[in-house]
Amino acid sequence: MSSTTLGARAAVLTGRLRGGSSAGWFPYLLVLPLALVLWGYVVQPMLATFGESVAEDGAGNYLSFLGSAGVARASLFTSLAISAASVLLCGIVGVGMAFLLKRFTFPGRRLIEAIILVPAALPPLIGAISFQLLYSETGILPRGLQQLFGTASPLLAFDGIAGVLVVHTFTMYPFFYLAASAALAGMDPSVEEAAYNLGASRVRVWRTVLLPMLTPALVSGSLLVFMTSLASYTAPLLFGVDQTMTMQIYINRTNGDLPMASTYASVLGIVSIVFLLGMRWYEGRRSYRSMSKGIAAHRREITNPFGRWLALVGSLLATVVLLAPVATIALVAFSQDGSWTTEVIPSVYTTENFVAIFTEPRSFQPILNSLQMSALATVGCIVIGVLTAYAVRRLKFFGRGLLDVAVMIAWALPGTVVAINLISAFSTGNAFSLGQVLVGTFWIVPLAYFVRFLPLVFRSSSAALAQLDPSMEEAARNLGATWWRAFRTVTLRLMLPGVFAGALLAFVHGVGEFVASVLIYTSSTTPISVAINNRMYSFEMGTAAAYGMLQVALIFVVMLVAGRLENGGRRTSREATQWVN
Repeated sequence: MSSTTLGARAAVLTGRLRGGSSAGWFPYLLVLPLALVLWGYVVQPMLATFGESVAEDGAGNYLSFLGSAGVARASLFTSLAISAASVLLCGIVGVGMAFLLKRFTFPGRRLIEAIILVPAALPPLIGAISFQLLYSETGILPRGLQQLFGTASPLLAFDGIAGVLVVHTFTMYPFFYLAASAALAGMDPSVEEAAYNLGASRVRVWRTVLLPMLTPALVSGSLLVFMTSLASYTAPLLFGVDQTMTMQIYINRTNGDLPMASTYASVLGIVSIVFLLGMRWYEGRRSYRSMSKGIAAHRREITNPFGRWLALVGSLLATVVLLAPVATIALVAFSQDGSWTTEVIPSVYTTENFVAIFTEPRSFQPILNSLQMSALATVGCIVIGVLTAYAVRRLKFFGRGLLDVAVMIAWALPGTVVAINLISAFSTGNAFSLGQVLVGTFWIVPLAYFVRFLPLVFRSSSAALAQLDPSMEEAARNLGATWWRAFRTVTLRLMLPGVFAGALLAFVHGVGEFVASVLIYTSSTTPISVAINNRMYSFEMGTAAAYGMLQVALIFVVMLVAGRLENGGRRTSREATQWVN
């Protein structure tokens, strides 16, 4: 073959590489490995769970589930009722707080705004434990009131479903608050004022103007709260509600009845996906955009003396309620293990809990495990999440919508369902585990974190990419850059703030994850959350709370780092723009 022919072929290959995403074959070259990853670790495990549920008795488990008037149906109805009630309560609290803080000025408003998102910094297990220590029959507040008033039993104690709802309301209302705050901040006040000028009452304005405009925010908050409460395991566990779907999955799994656990997991997964699709359909029925071009709303000052006094008292009360769970964990973290029995608050305090955690190998190992497994999962989430976001947003190929759904379907699945899916899929070796059994190994836990939190990186990366003009990347390729160089030096650098935000969220969620971990961990891969749970059941309250304080401190550190990285990402974005120009 002549050198001229070789040179011509090299030129053609170089041209195709420079063309990158414009070549017809390129999208499938990128999408194929992504589709294989999602099939092997998200979709195929779901099918394996369904196969496990029908392997022995065919549809017998499902017929038993649907036809039984006992635990199965009661668990389903209880889970749905708790989730629906959680949506209602969180909606009232979250939207009410958003409206109050975004529309009015009153004494204490800035203080509440500074701490309103404190519940979002509490890992699910720590949030539930703090409420148990505060408000259960053996909690600080009920026993303190009992001692104060000399009653025979604790006062204002929460237990059972009421306790679960209190935990859910406190820890999940930020979903509604954040969505409603953003909607109210961008809402044109002239529309509301026009309704009042036309003689509409305050109730009618809320019903016909404000609530319709808040519908996207309400749908978003409802989805997150419903999914999170349906997946809730820690609150039912600590407040003694055994007849929920997540508890029954755990009970059947620990009893060795994997087919029935798979049946519960399949039913719960179907319910979650149906609700997700239903809420998206409802949101898409009509447009909720305002055609007005007025200015943003201004806060109105409360001038009534009684109203200002009431607002001040309410602000102080809200501050105490919001900070009490963190203060309780901090207080118990310094208590001596085994010393807190009948007293209202611990009577013996020590720093030994923190010293032991960092000096004893057995105590420090869960911290190391959580950091390692979360870091591994986050790296996987970044690689697959960023590339998938690019494929869905920038490339045209057959099955693009299916790829989007395959990524997000894991977000609709409770952690217990994800764990059962992986147990069913990797209890034997297959191509996606390189022929190895993953159940009982180190790798099954970071794999579960990867599946659960991949949607966080994907959505944040996709949102960042949606705001970027494709012409920036095209300009780089026109200047002679290959697709890979244009993607790496322009697109990826401009996406960095969104990628960092999603990655940090995934890492923090991984460090605090408990629901899936409790089903798949081993003694050598015990994460912090499981160590906390085990210490609680060993009556080592101080050490358990010390672990919890480390989790909370880590979350606050990550939030600070996120802010610095975001600023650095903005500088990098400006540099990338200058490079193209």
